[in-house]
Amino acid sequence: MPELPEAEALKDFLADHLVGRRVVRVLPVAISVMKTYDPPVSALEGREVTAVRRFGKFLDIDAGGLHFVTHLARVGWLHWKDRLPDGPPKPGKGPLALRVALETGEGFDLTEAGTQKRLAVYVVEDPGLIPGAARLGPDPLADDFDEKRFAGLLQGERRRLKGALRDQSLIAGVGNAYSDEILHAARMSPFKIASSLTPEETRRLYEALRGTLAEAVERSHGLAAGRLKAEKKSGLRVHGRTGEACPVCGDTIREVSFSDSSLQYCPTCQTGGRPLADRRMSRLLK
Repeated sequence: MPELPEAEALKDFLADHLVGRRVVRVLPVAISVMKTYDPPVSALEGREVTAVRRFGKFLDIDAGGLHFVTHLARVGWLHWKDRLPDGPPKPGKGPLALRVALETGEGFDLTEAGTQKRLAVYVVEDPGLIPGAARLGPDPLADDFDEKRFAGLLQGERRRLKGALRDQSLIAGVGNAYSDEILHAARMSPFKIASSLTPEETRRLYEALRGTLAEAVERSHGLAAGRLKAEKKSGLRVHGRTGEACPVCGDTIREVSFSDSSLQYCPTCQTGGRPLADRRMSRLLK
């Protein structure tokens, strides 16, 4: 899943390739991708792109005041084409969901693998009208997101840290992968209750949050869209590395599985050396 660093890199890439260019066609291939119908996607045709923005994991392409907003969800992706294929795309069983063509012959495809169709596209006059965007919490890399503001978000928060960090209404842009990375950098259990943090622990988690995301953004800066997935994977220390050695202490990275996701952590760095006994139901010892 693209998270804040990848969305930020895609924003910069699209700004370089779209701003000042005119949209000539928007062609939905999978009807499930469209979440709004008024204005129609055809209203974008003939408009010049004036800006590209990001809020949370959403990408916003501003075409003269009309906004093409997409959320790539779990397995969606954006593929830039220096030259789009001739002729309209044909609906079928492939991953192609939507195509945007520019007057230059360039453009991009949105694709989604798998059977769970969660890739979303909205055409709106105000991005604030999109429910998922309207409920977003603060951006953790914003200049005004300081430690005091972060501590205030955690006050009274009875959820475990892993769930709190992933809640887009609490903090925008962090998903499954980077929440694992942040907690590993902070040396904290993913199941520690958010409101139980001491001031020193809050500071440590804040610094890990900002530092991990800023480092990932820097690694991704300037990369073409097609290289971002590989860059993300190569930079992860614990997420997706079950059974490998922790790069900090050398202990074996372990996993906790859930019905539709999993988390990875280092027992030595994060849980006092104590692993989870039952992968699905046991509580992590703190």
